[in-house]
Amino acid sequence: MAFELDEVHEDFRAAVRRFTDERVRPVVEESERQGHPPEQLWKEMGAAGLLGLLTPAEFGGSAGEGGENTAVTVLAEELSRACGGIAVGALVSAYMAGPHLVRHGTPAQQQDWVERIAAGTAIASIAVTEPGAGSDVAGITTKATRTDDGWRLEGRKMYITNAGIADVLIIGARTEATGHRGITTFVVPADTPGLSVGQPLRKLGWHSSDTREVVLDGVEVGADAVLGAENRGFYQIMAAFQLERVVLAAMGLGHASEALTMVTEYVAGREVAGAPLTGLQTIRHRIAAAEIELEAARALTYQAADRLDRDHPEAGRSVAAAKYFAAKVADHVVDEALQLFGGAGYLEETPIVRHQRDVRILRIGGGTDEIQLEILSKRLIP
Repeated sequence: MAFELDEVHEDFRAAVRRFTDERVRPVVEESERQGHPPEQLWKEMGAAGLLGLLTPAEFGGSAGEGGENTAVTVLAEELSRACGGIAVGALVSAYMAGPHLVRHGTPAQQQDWVERIAAGTAIASIAVTEPGAGSDVAGITTKATRTDDGWRLEGRKMYITNAGIADVLIIGARTEATGHRGITTFVVPADTPGLSVGQPLRKLGWHSSDTREVVLDGVEVGADAVLGAENRGFYQIMAAFQLERVVLAAMGLGHASEALTMVTEYVAGREVAGAPLTGLQTIRHRIAAAEIELEAARALTYQAADRLDRDHPEAGRSVAAAKYFAAKVADHVVDEALQLFGGAGYLEETPIVRHQRDVRILRIGGGTDEIQLEILSKRLIP
């Protein structure tokens, strides 16, 4: 099987690249300084159809033609060529939080939020991770206690993307004492009394992404806030992880691809002893080797996206392999590019520095390297 994109997805890639060059790149520095993208960019992404790829047409999206996961993968790769922090904010809202509402929301929940998220006039966040529970979703301790009118939420969430700019949060909480079957997800508007967020977390990378602690101090919600089936939240979250991991792999492709483009241009114009650096075999070979790694990672990533689109029985294995390999390759390729920039690669004004900061999280977020290897090893060694 070949994993070349069809004409529809190639045209979509070209459109996203144009949008990225024209609308995203000009606001990168502003976004890095203020800690989140400008509000207008969200609306521009929505108007361009970039936030509604999984949204049904009745809510203003384009889902239904097939190949939606592959389209989201293309989007993640292309946006990340400009800025990982901007990319992840949009991807979390539209493709990590928003799909929970599309798949499991009641008609009222969908009416309230789905169209607005796709249009970029509302921002969503998903709050599952806690200070003591990251990849171990079953270990969350945030409690949802039944009340006469609905539920009371108590607990803390950590490392929550979009928390400070979100209009709505999808929150995972424990509705039974222990185990995978005791978790429920809730739809909670950001202005609900008792819900507060901390100051923006200072991070190594993703400076354009708003990331904070979320505190739930007696948050009262109605019975209609339950998202999907009660006590089925763990399974809803784990199913959504599949696309999330492909998205993060694709972000790695974007960082690595941009790094290779930048360093190739740089060494071609850089002279040593009166000759361009590209005249040195060792330089040419390092770039060629990085390109091979990137192509291998791209093949694995798009295979995983394609298998998700086709509900392939090996989709889970492909997703874990792509997430592990693409994140590792991206980390290495960006580091190689920085090395070839020499001293210029250590200066903040050189964009390669931002890519190195941003790419490192991809081996941690959405399930660490170790989690992906555990998934794969269990399939090999029962």
